[in-house]
Amino acid sequence: MTGVALPHRYTGKVRDLYVVDDDRMLMVASDRISVFDVVLADDIPDKGRALTALSAFWFEDTAAVAPNHLLSADPEDFPPAAGEAVRGRAMLVRAAEPVRLECIARGYLFGSAWEEYARQGTVCGRRLPAGLRRAERLPEPIFTTTTKEEPGAGHDAPLTDAAAAALVGDAVFERCRDLCLAVYRQVAAHAEGHGLLLADTKLEFGLIDGEVVIIDELCTSDSSRYWDAASYAVGGSPPSFDKQYARDYYATTGWDQRPPAPPLPPAVVAGTRARYVEAYERLTDRRFDAWPAPRA
Repeated sequence: MTGVALPHRYTGKVRDLYVVDDDRMLMVASDRISVFDVVLADDIPDKGRALTALSAFWFEDTAAVAPNHLLSADPEDFPPAAGEAVRGRAMLVRAAEPVRLECIARGYLFGSAWEEYARQGTVCGRRLPAGLRRAERLPEPIFTTTTKEEPGAGHDAPLTDAAAAALVGDAVFERCRDLCLAVYRQVAAHAEGHGLLLADTKLEFGLIDGEVVIIDELCTSDSSRYWDAASYAVGGSPPSFDKQYARDYYATTGWDQRPPAPPLPPAVVAGTRARYVEAYERLTDRRFDAWPAPRA
């Protein structure tokens, strides 16, 4: 990341991690976007700011329900070596040992869960009631997991509960499940009060002094599917405020989901940005242009 004079630790699909000291990291959200686990060549302007702003909101809003790694998203709290370029896109966080699972709470039957259910009536090996339709609300939110692959290593693979518990241990698995579902319920209730439906959300966890905490991002438009309640209908792909907009575009291109991806048209780039910004403003009742940005 240009302008960051801190030791670089890691580059993910969207975020870069820098070492502040033994206990703290600077996590910087880029404008990169990944679709079907492929990082696109096209950036989405202001995406990093939107992700950081919404993550910070949810980390604070759900702190009483689930511990997390956030220390501060205020640029004034960052070390001078962070530089000016990361204003609005960075968070100062506690260093954590990642739990090697991606944890998903699902309130609606959609995406890969719908595809498995349509084939065999299950989601990650869990049998669901017969007769459910695409995008239908589930009787109760469910918890599912996938492997967490390194960037460029291929698609994350779904896991059964037993396989996930074997991977990380029963106690860690159960804690991740309980925290994930608790956060989903709180965020979904808040979103519904603001005219949005939280179809599903992906959380990542880490260990700090043996405690399971949420790390990375939280209930952003990258990690979650938000649908407009006013236009929601069962049976199709409801209009969303996330990267499903870009996914739906690629579904029309014949792309085989292997890198490199075809370029995004400018209209899809602009439409994706607009959805990220609108999700933040509707969920938080705050103006996006009031969130910190790099100084000119």
